Amino acid sequence: MHSRSLAAAIFLPLALHAQALRDQVRAWREAREPQIVREYAEFLAIPNTKNDTVALRRNATAIVAMLGKRGVAARLLENSPWPPAVYGELRARGATRTIVVYAHYDGQPVDPTEWRGGAPYSAQLRELRGGEWVDVAVPERGRLNPEARIFARGAGDDKAPIIAILNALDALKATGQQPTINVKFFFEGEEESGSAHLPQILDANRALLAADAWLFCDGPTHQSRRMEVAFGARGAMGLELTVYGPAKALHSGHYGNWAPNPGILLADLVRSMRDVDGRILIKGYYDDVVPPTARELAAVRALPPVDSALRHELLLGGTEADNALLAERILYPALNMRGMRVGQVEGLAANAIATEAKASFDFRMVPKQTPAHVRELVEAHLTSTGWFVTHAAATDAERLAHRKVVRLTWGAGDEATRVSLDQPVSQALTATLDEMLGQPVLRVPTLGGSLPTSMIEHALGVPLVIFPIANHDDNQHAKDENLRLQNLWDGIEAYAAIMTRLEAHWPRLTP
Repeated sequence: MHSRSLAAAIFLPLALHAQALRDQVRAWREAREPQIVREYAEFLAIPNTKNDTVALRRNATAIVAMLGKRGVAARLLENSPWPPAVYGELRARGATRTIVVYAHYDGQPVDPTEWRGGAPYSAQLRELRGGEWVDVAVPERGRLNPEARIFARGAGDDKAPIIAILNALDALKATGQQPTINVKFFFEGEEESGSAHLPQILDANRALLAADAWLFCDGPTHQSRRMEVAFGARGAMGLELTVYGPAKALHSGHYGNWAPNPGILLADLVRSMRDVDGRILIKGYYDDVVPPTARELAAVRALPPVDSALRHELLLGGTEADNALLAERILYPALNMRGMRVGQVEGLAANAIATEAKASFDFRMVPKQTPAHVRELVEAHLTSTGWFVTHAAATDAERLAHRKVVRLTWGAGDEATRVSLDQPVSQALTATLDEMLGQPVLRVPTLGGSLPTSMIEHALGVPLVIFPIANHDDNQHAKDENLRLQNLWDGIEAYAAIMTRLEAHWPRLTP
């Protein structure tokens, strides 16, 4: 028998076994959907605003209890006074491989006045009817509308994978299945705050967290609603910038065209750093960038086409670099302006030259770029274009001595990571999901958002792959954050498959 035919013959029963497991897990879930949603609502009811250490500790202890209920030995990895990480472990008899499953339980701040109902932590099930989201009650029993959504802060980012994993464990136990790979759980409480103390936790628990790979469960699925595996995440770094004008606001009639306007200066500064198509104009900026491989570009171009639908959904008459695919653009560096503030507008607008203008940026980096070198290049660019750069409030003497003065305040920054699509863990994960789904899972070289993957890669030297389950339109970080129920159901099935089938596709380690 030819090798290809042999492989197909072997894959067929494996795939049938995986799909039988999926069907068993699905039947288990279909019989108890209301119970799953109610447990999730209780979890979401615990406020999880970043930096609220008291509320975050409540989340952490709740997760320990939920893991313990499933027979997982779990505890807190203390990081006082900062939020603890939650650690749990399940060892499988005969397993030669170990993965660490990562998610985070902290969330972004909320303004209750912006949320429908004014209660962002009171989870509400809603269905779309006539173009409007309508509140519906969770029944005592029976099936739920898979297109219904749970609205609450943290519903999509990032409590969804935690509750899906817990229910996958329940489903496996109920159907007589057990994990065949050693699984360690690591749920962080500072991701939304930049994971500032994650390196300390990793260093203090290096032996405890030893594994063959990490599986990051954060982020959205593909815009086509199909499941995806991402093999990297872009790095990110923030910059707060202040441009100085006159020492006091000046009448624009008396002083216009004479006193430099900080808003105009800021606009010119931004235009010098990037063009309207998103290309970064800073000298040497692309020198460190490693171009995508042919394999990565092929994977991007094989994804379902969504750009046209997204443009229509977002009311975009065009995009930056009009003919480029969104998924391909994510493979390259980006410079985004998060916000700009100078003077006032509309009814509060005054005929005046403001004293300063502020802007906030985020730099999205790709592999081989480092935050330190990006800072160096940006500051060299500003100096070369006539700016006096300071990192503290400009003094009177500095403002008198220089026509263009800018203050820069940099964030710490994270590097990008990207593993090869041909890595053993990459192939094992995609093969596991392929057989479970009955069709190829989408392969995405890089996730658009940023995760603390580089901290873990540097600290532990392990490959990291990303498997998100939240819907792409979950209003992540915004008002009325939500999770589509079908995404939760799909996640339960997928995690059950990963815990029972991943080892079968991964070359075993010899004793």
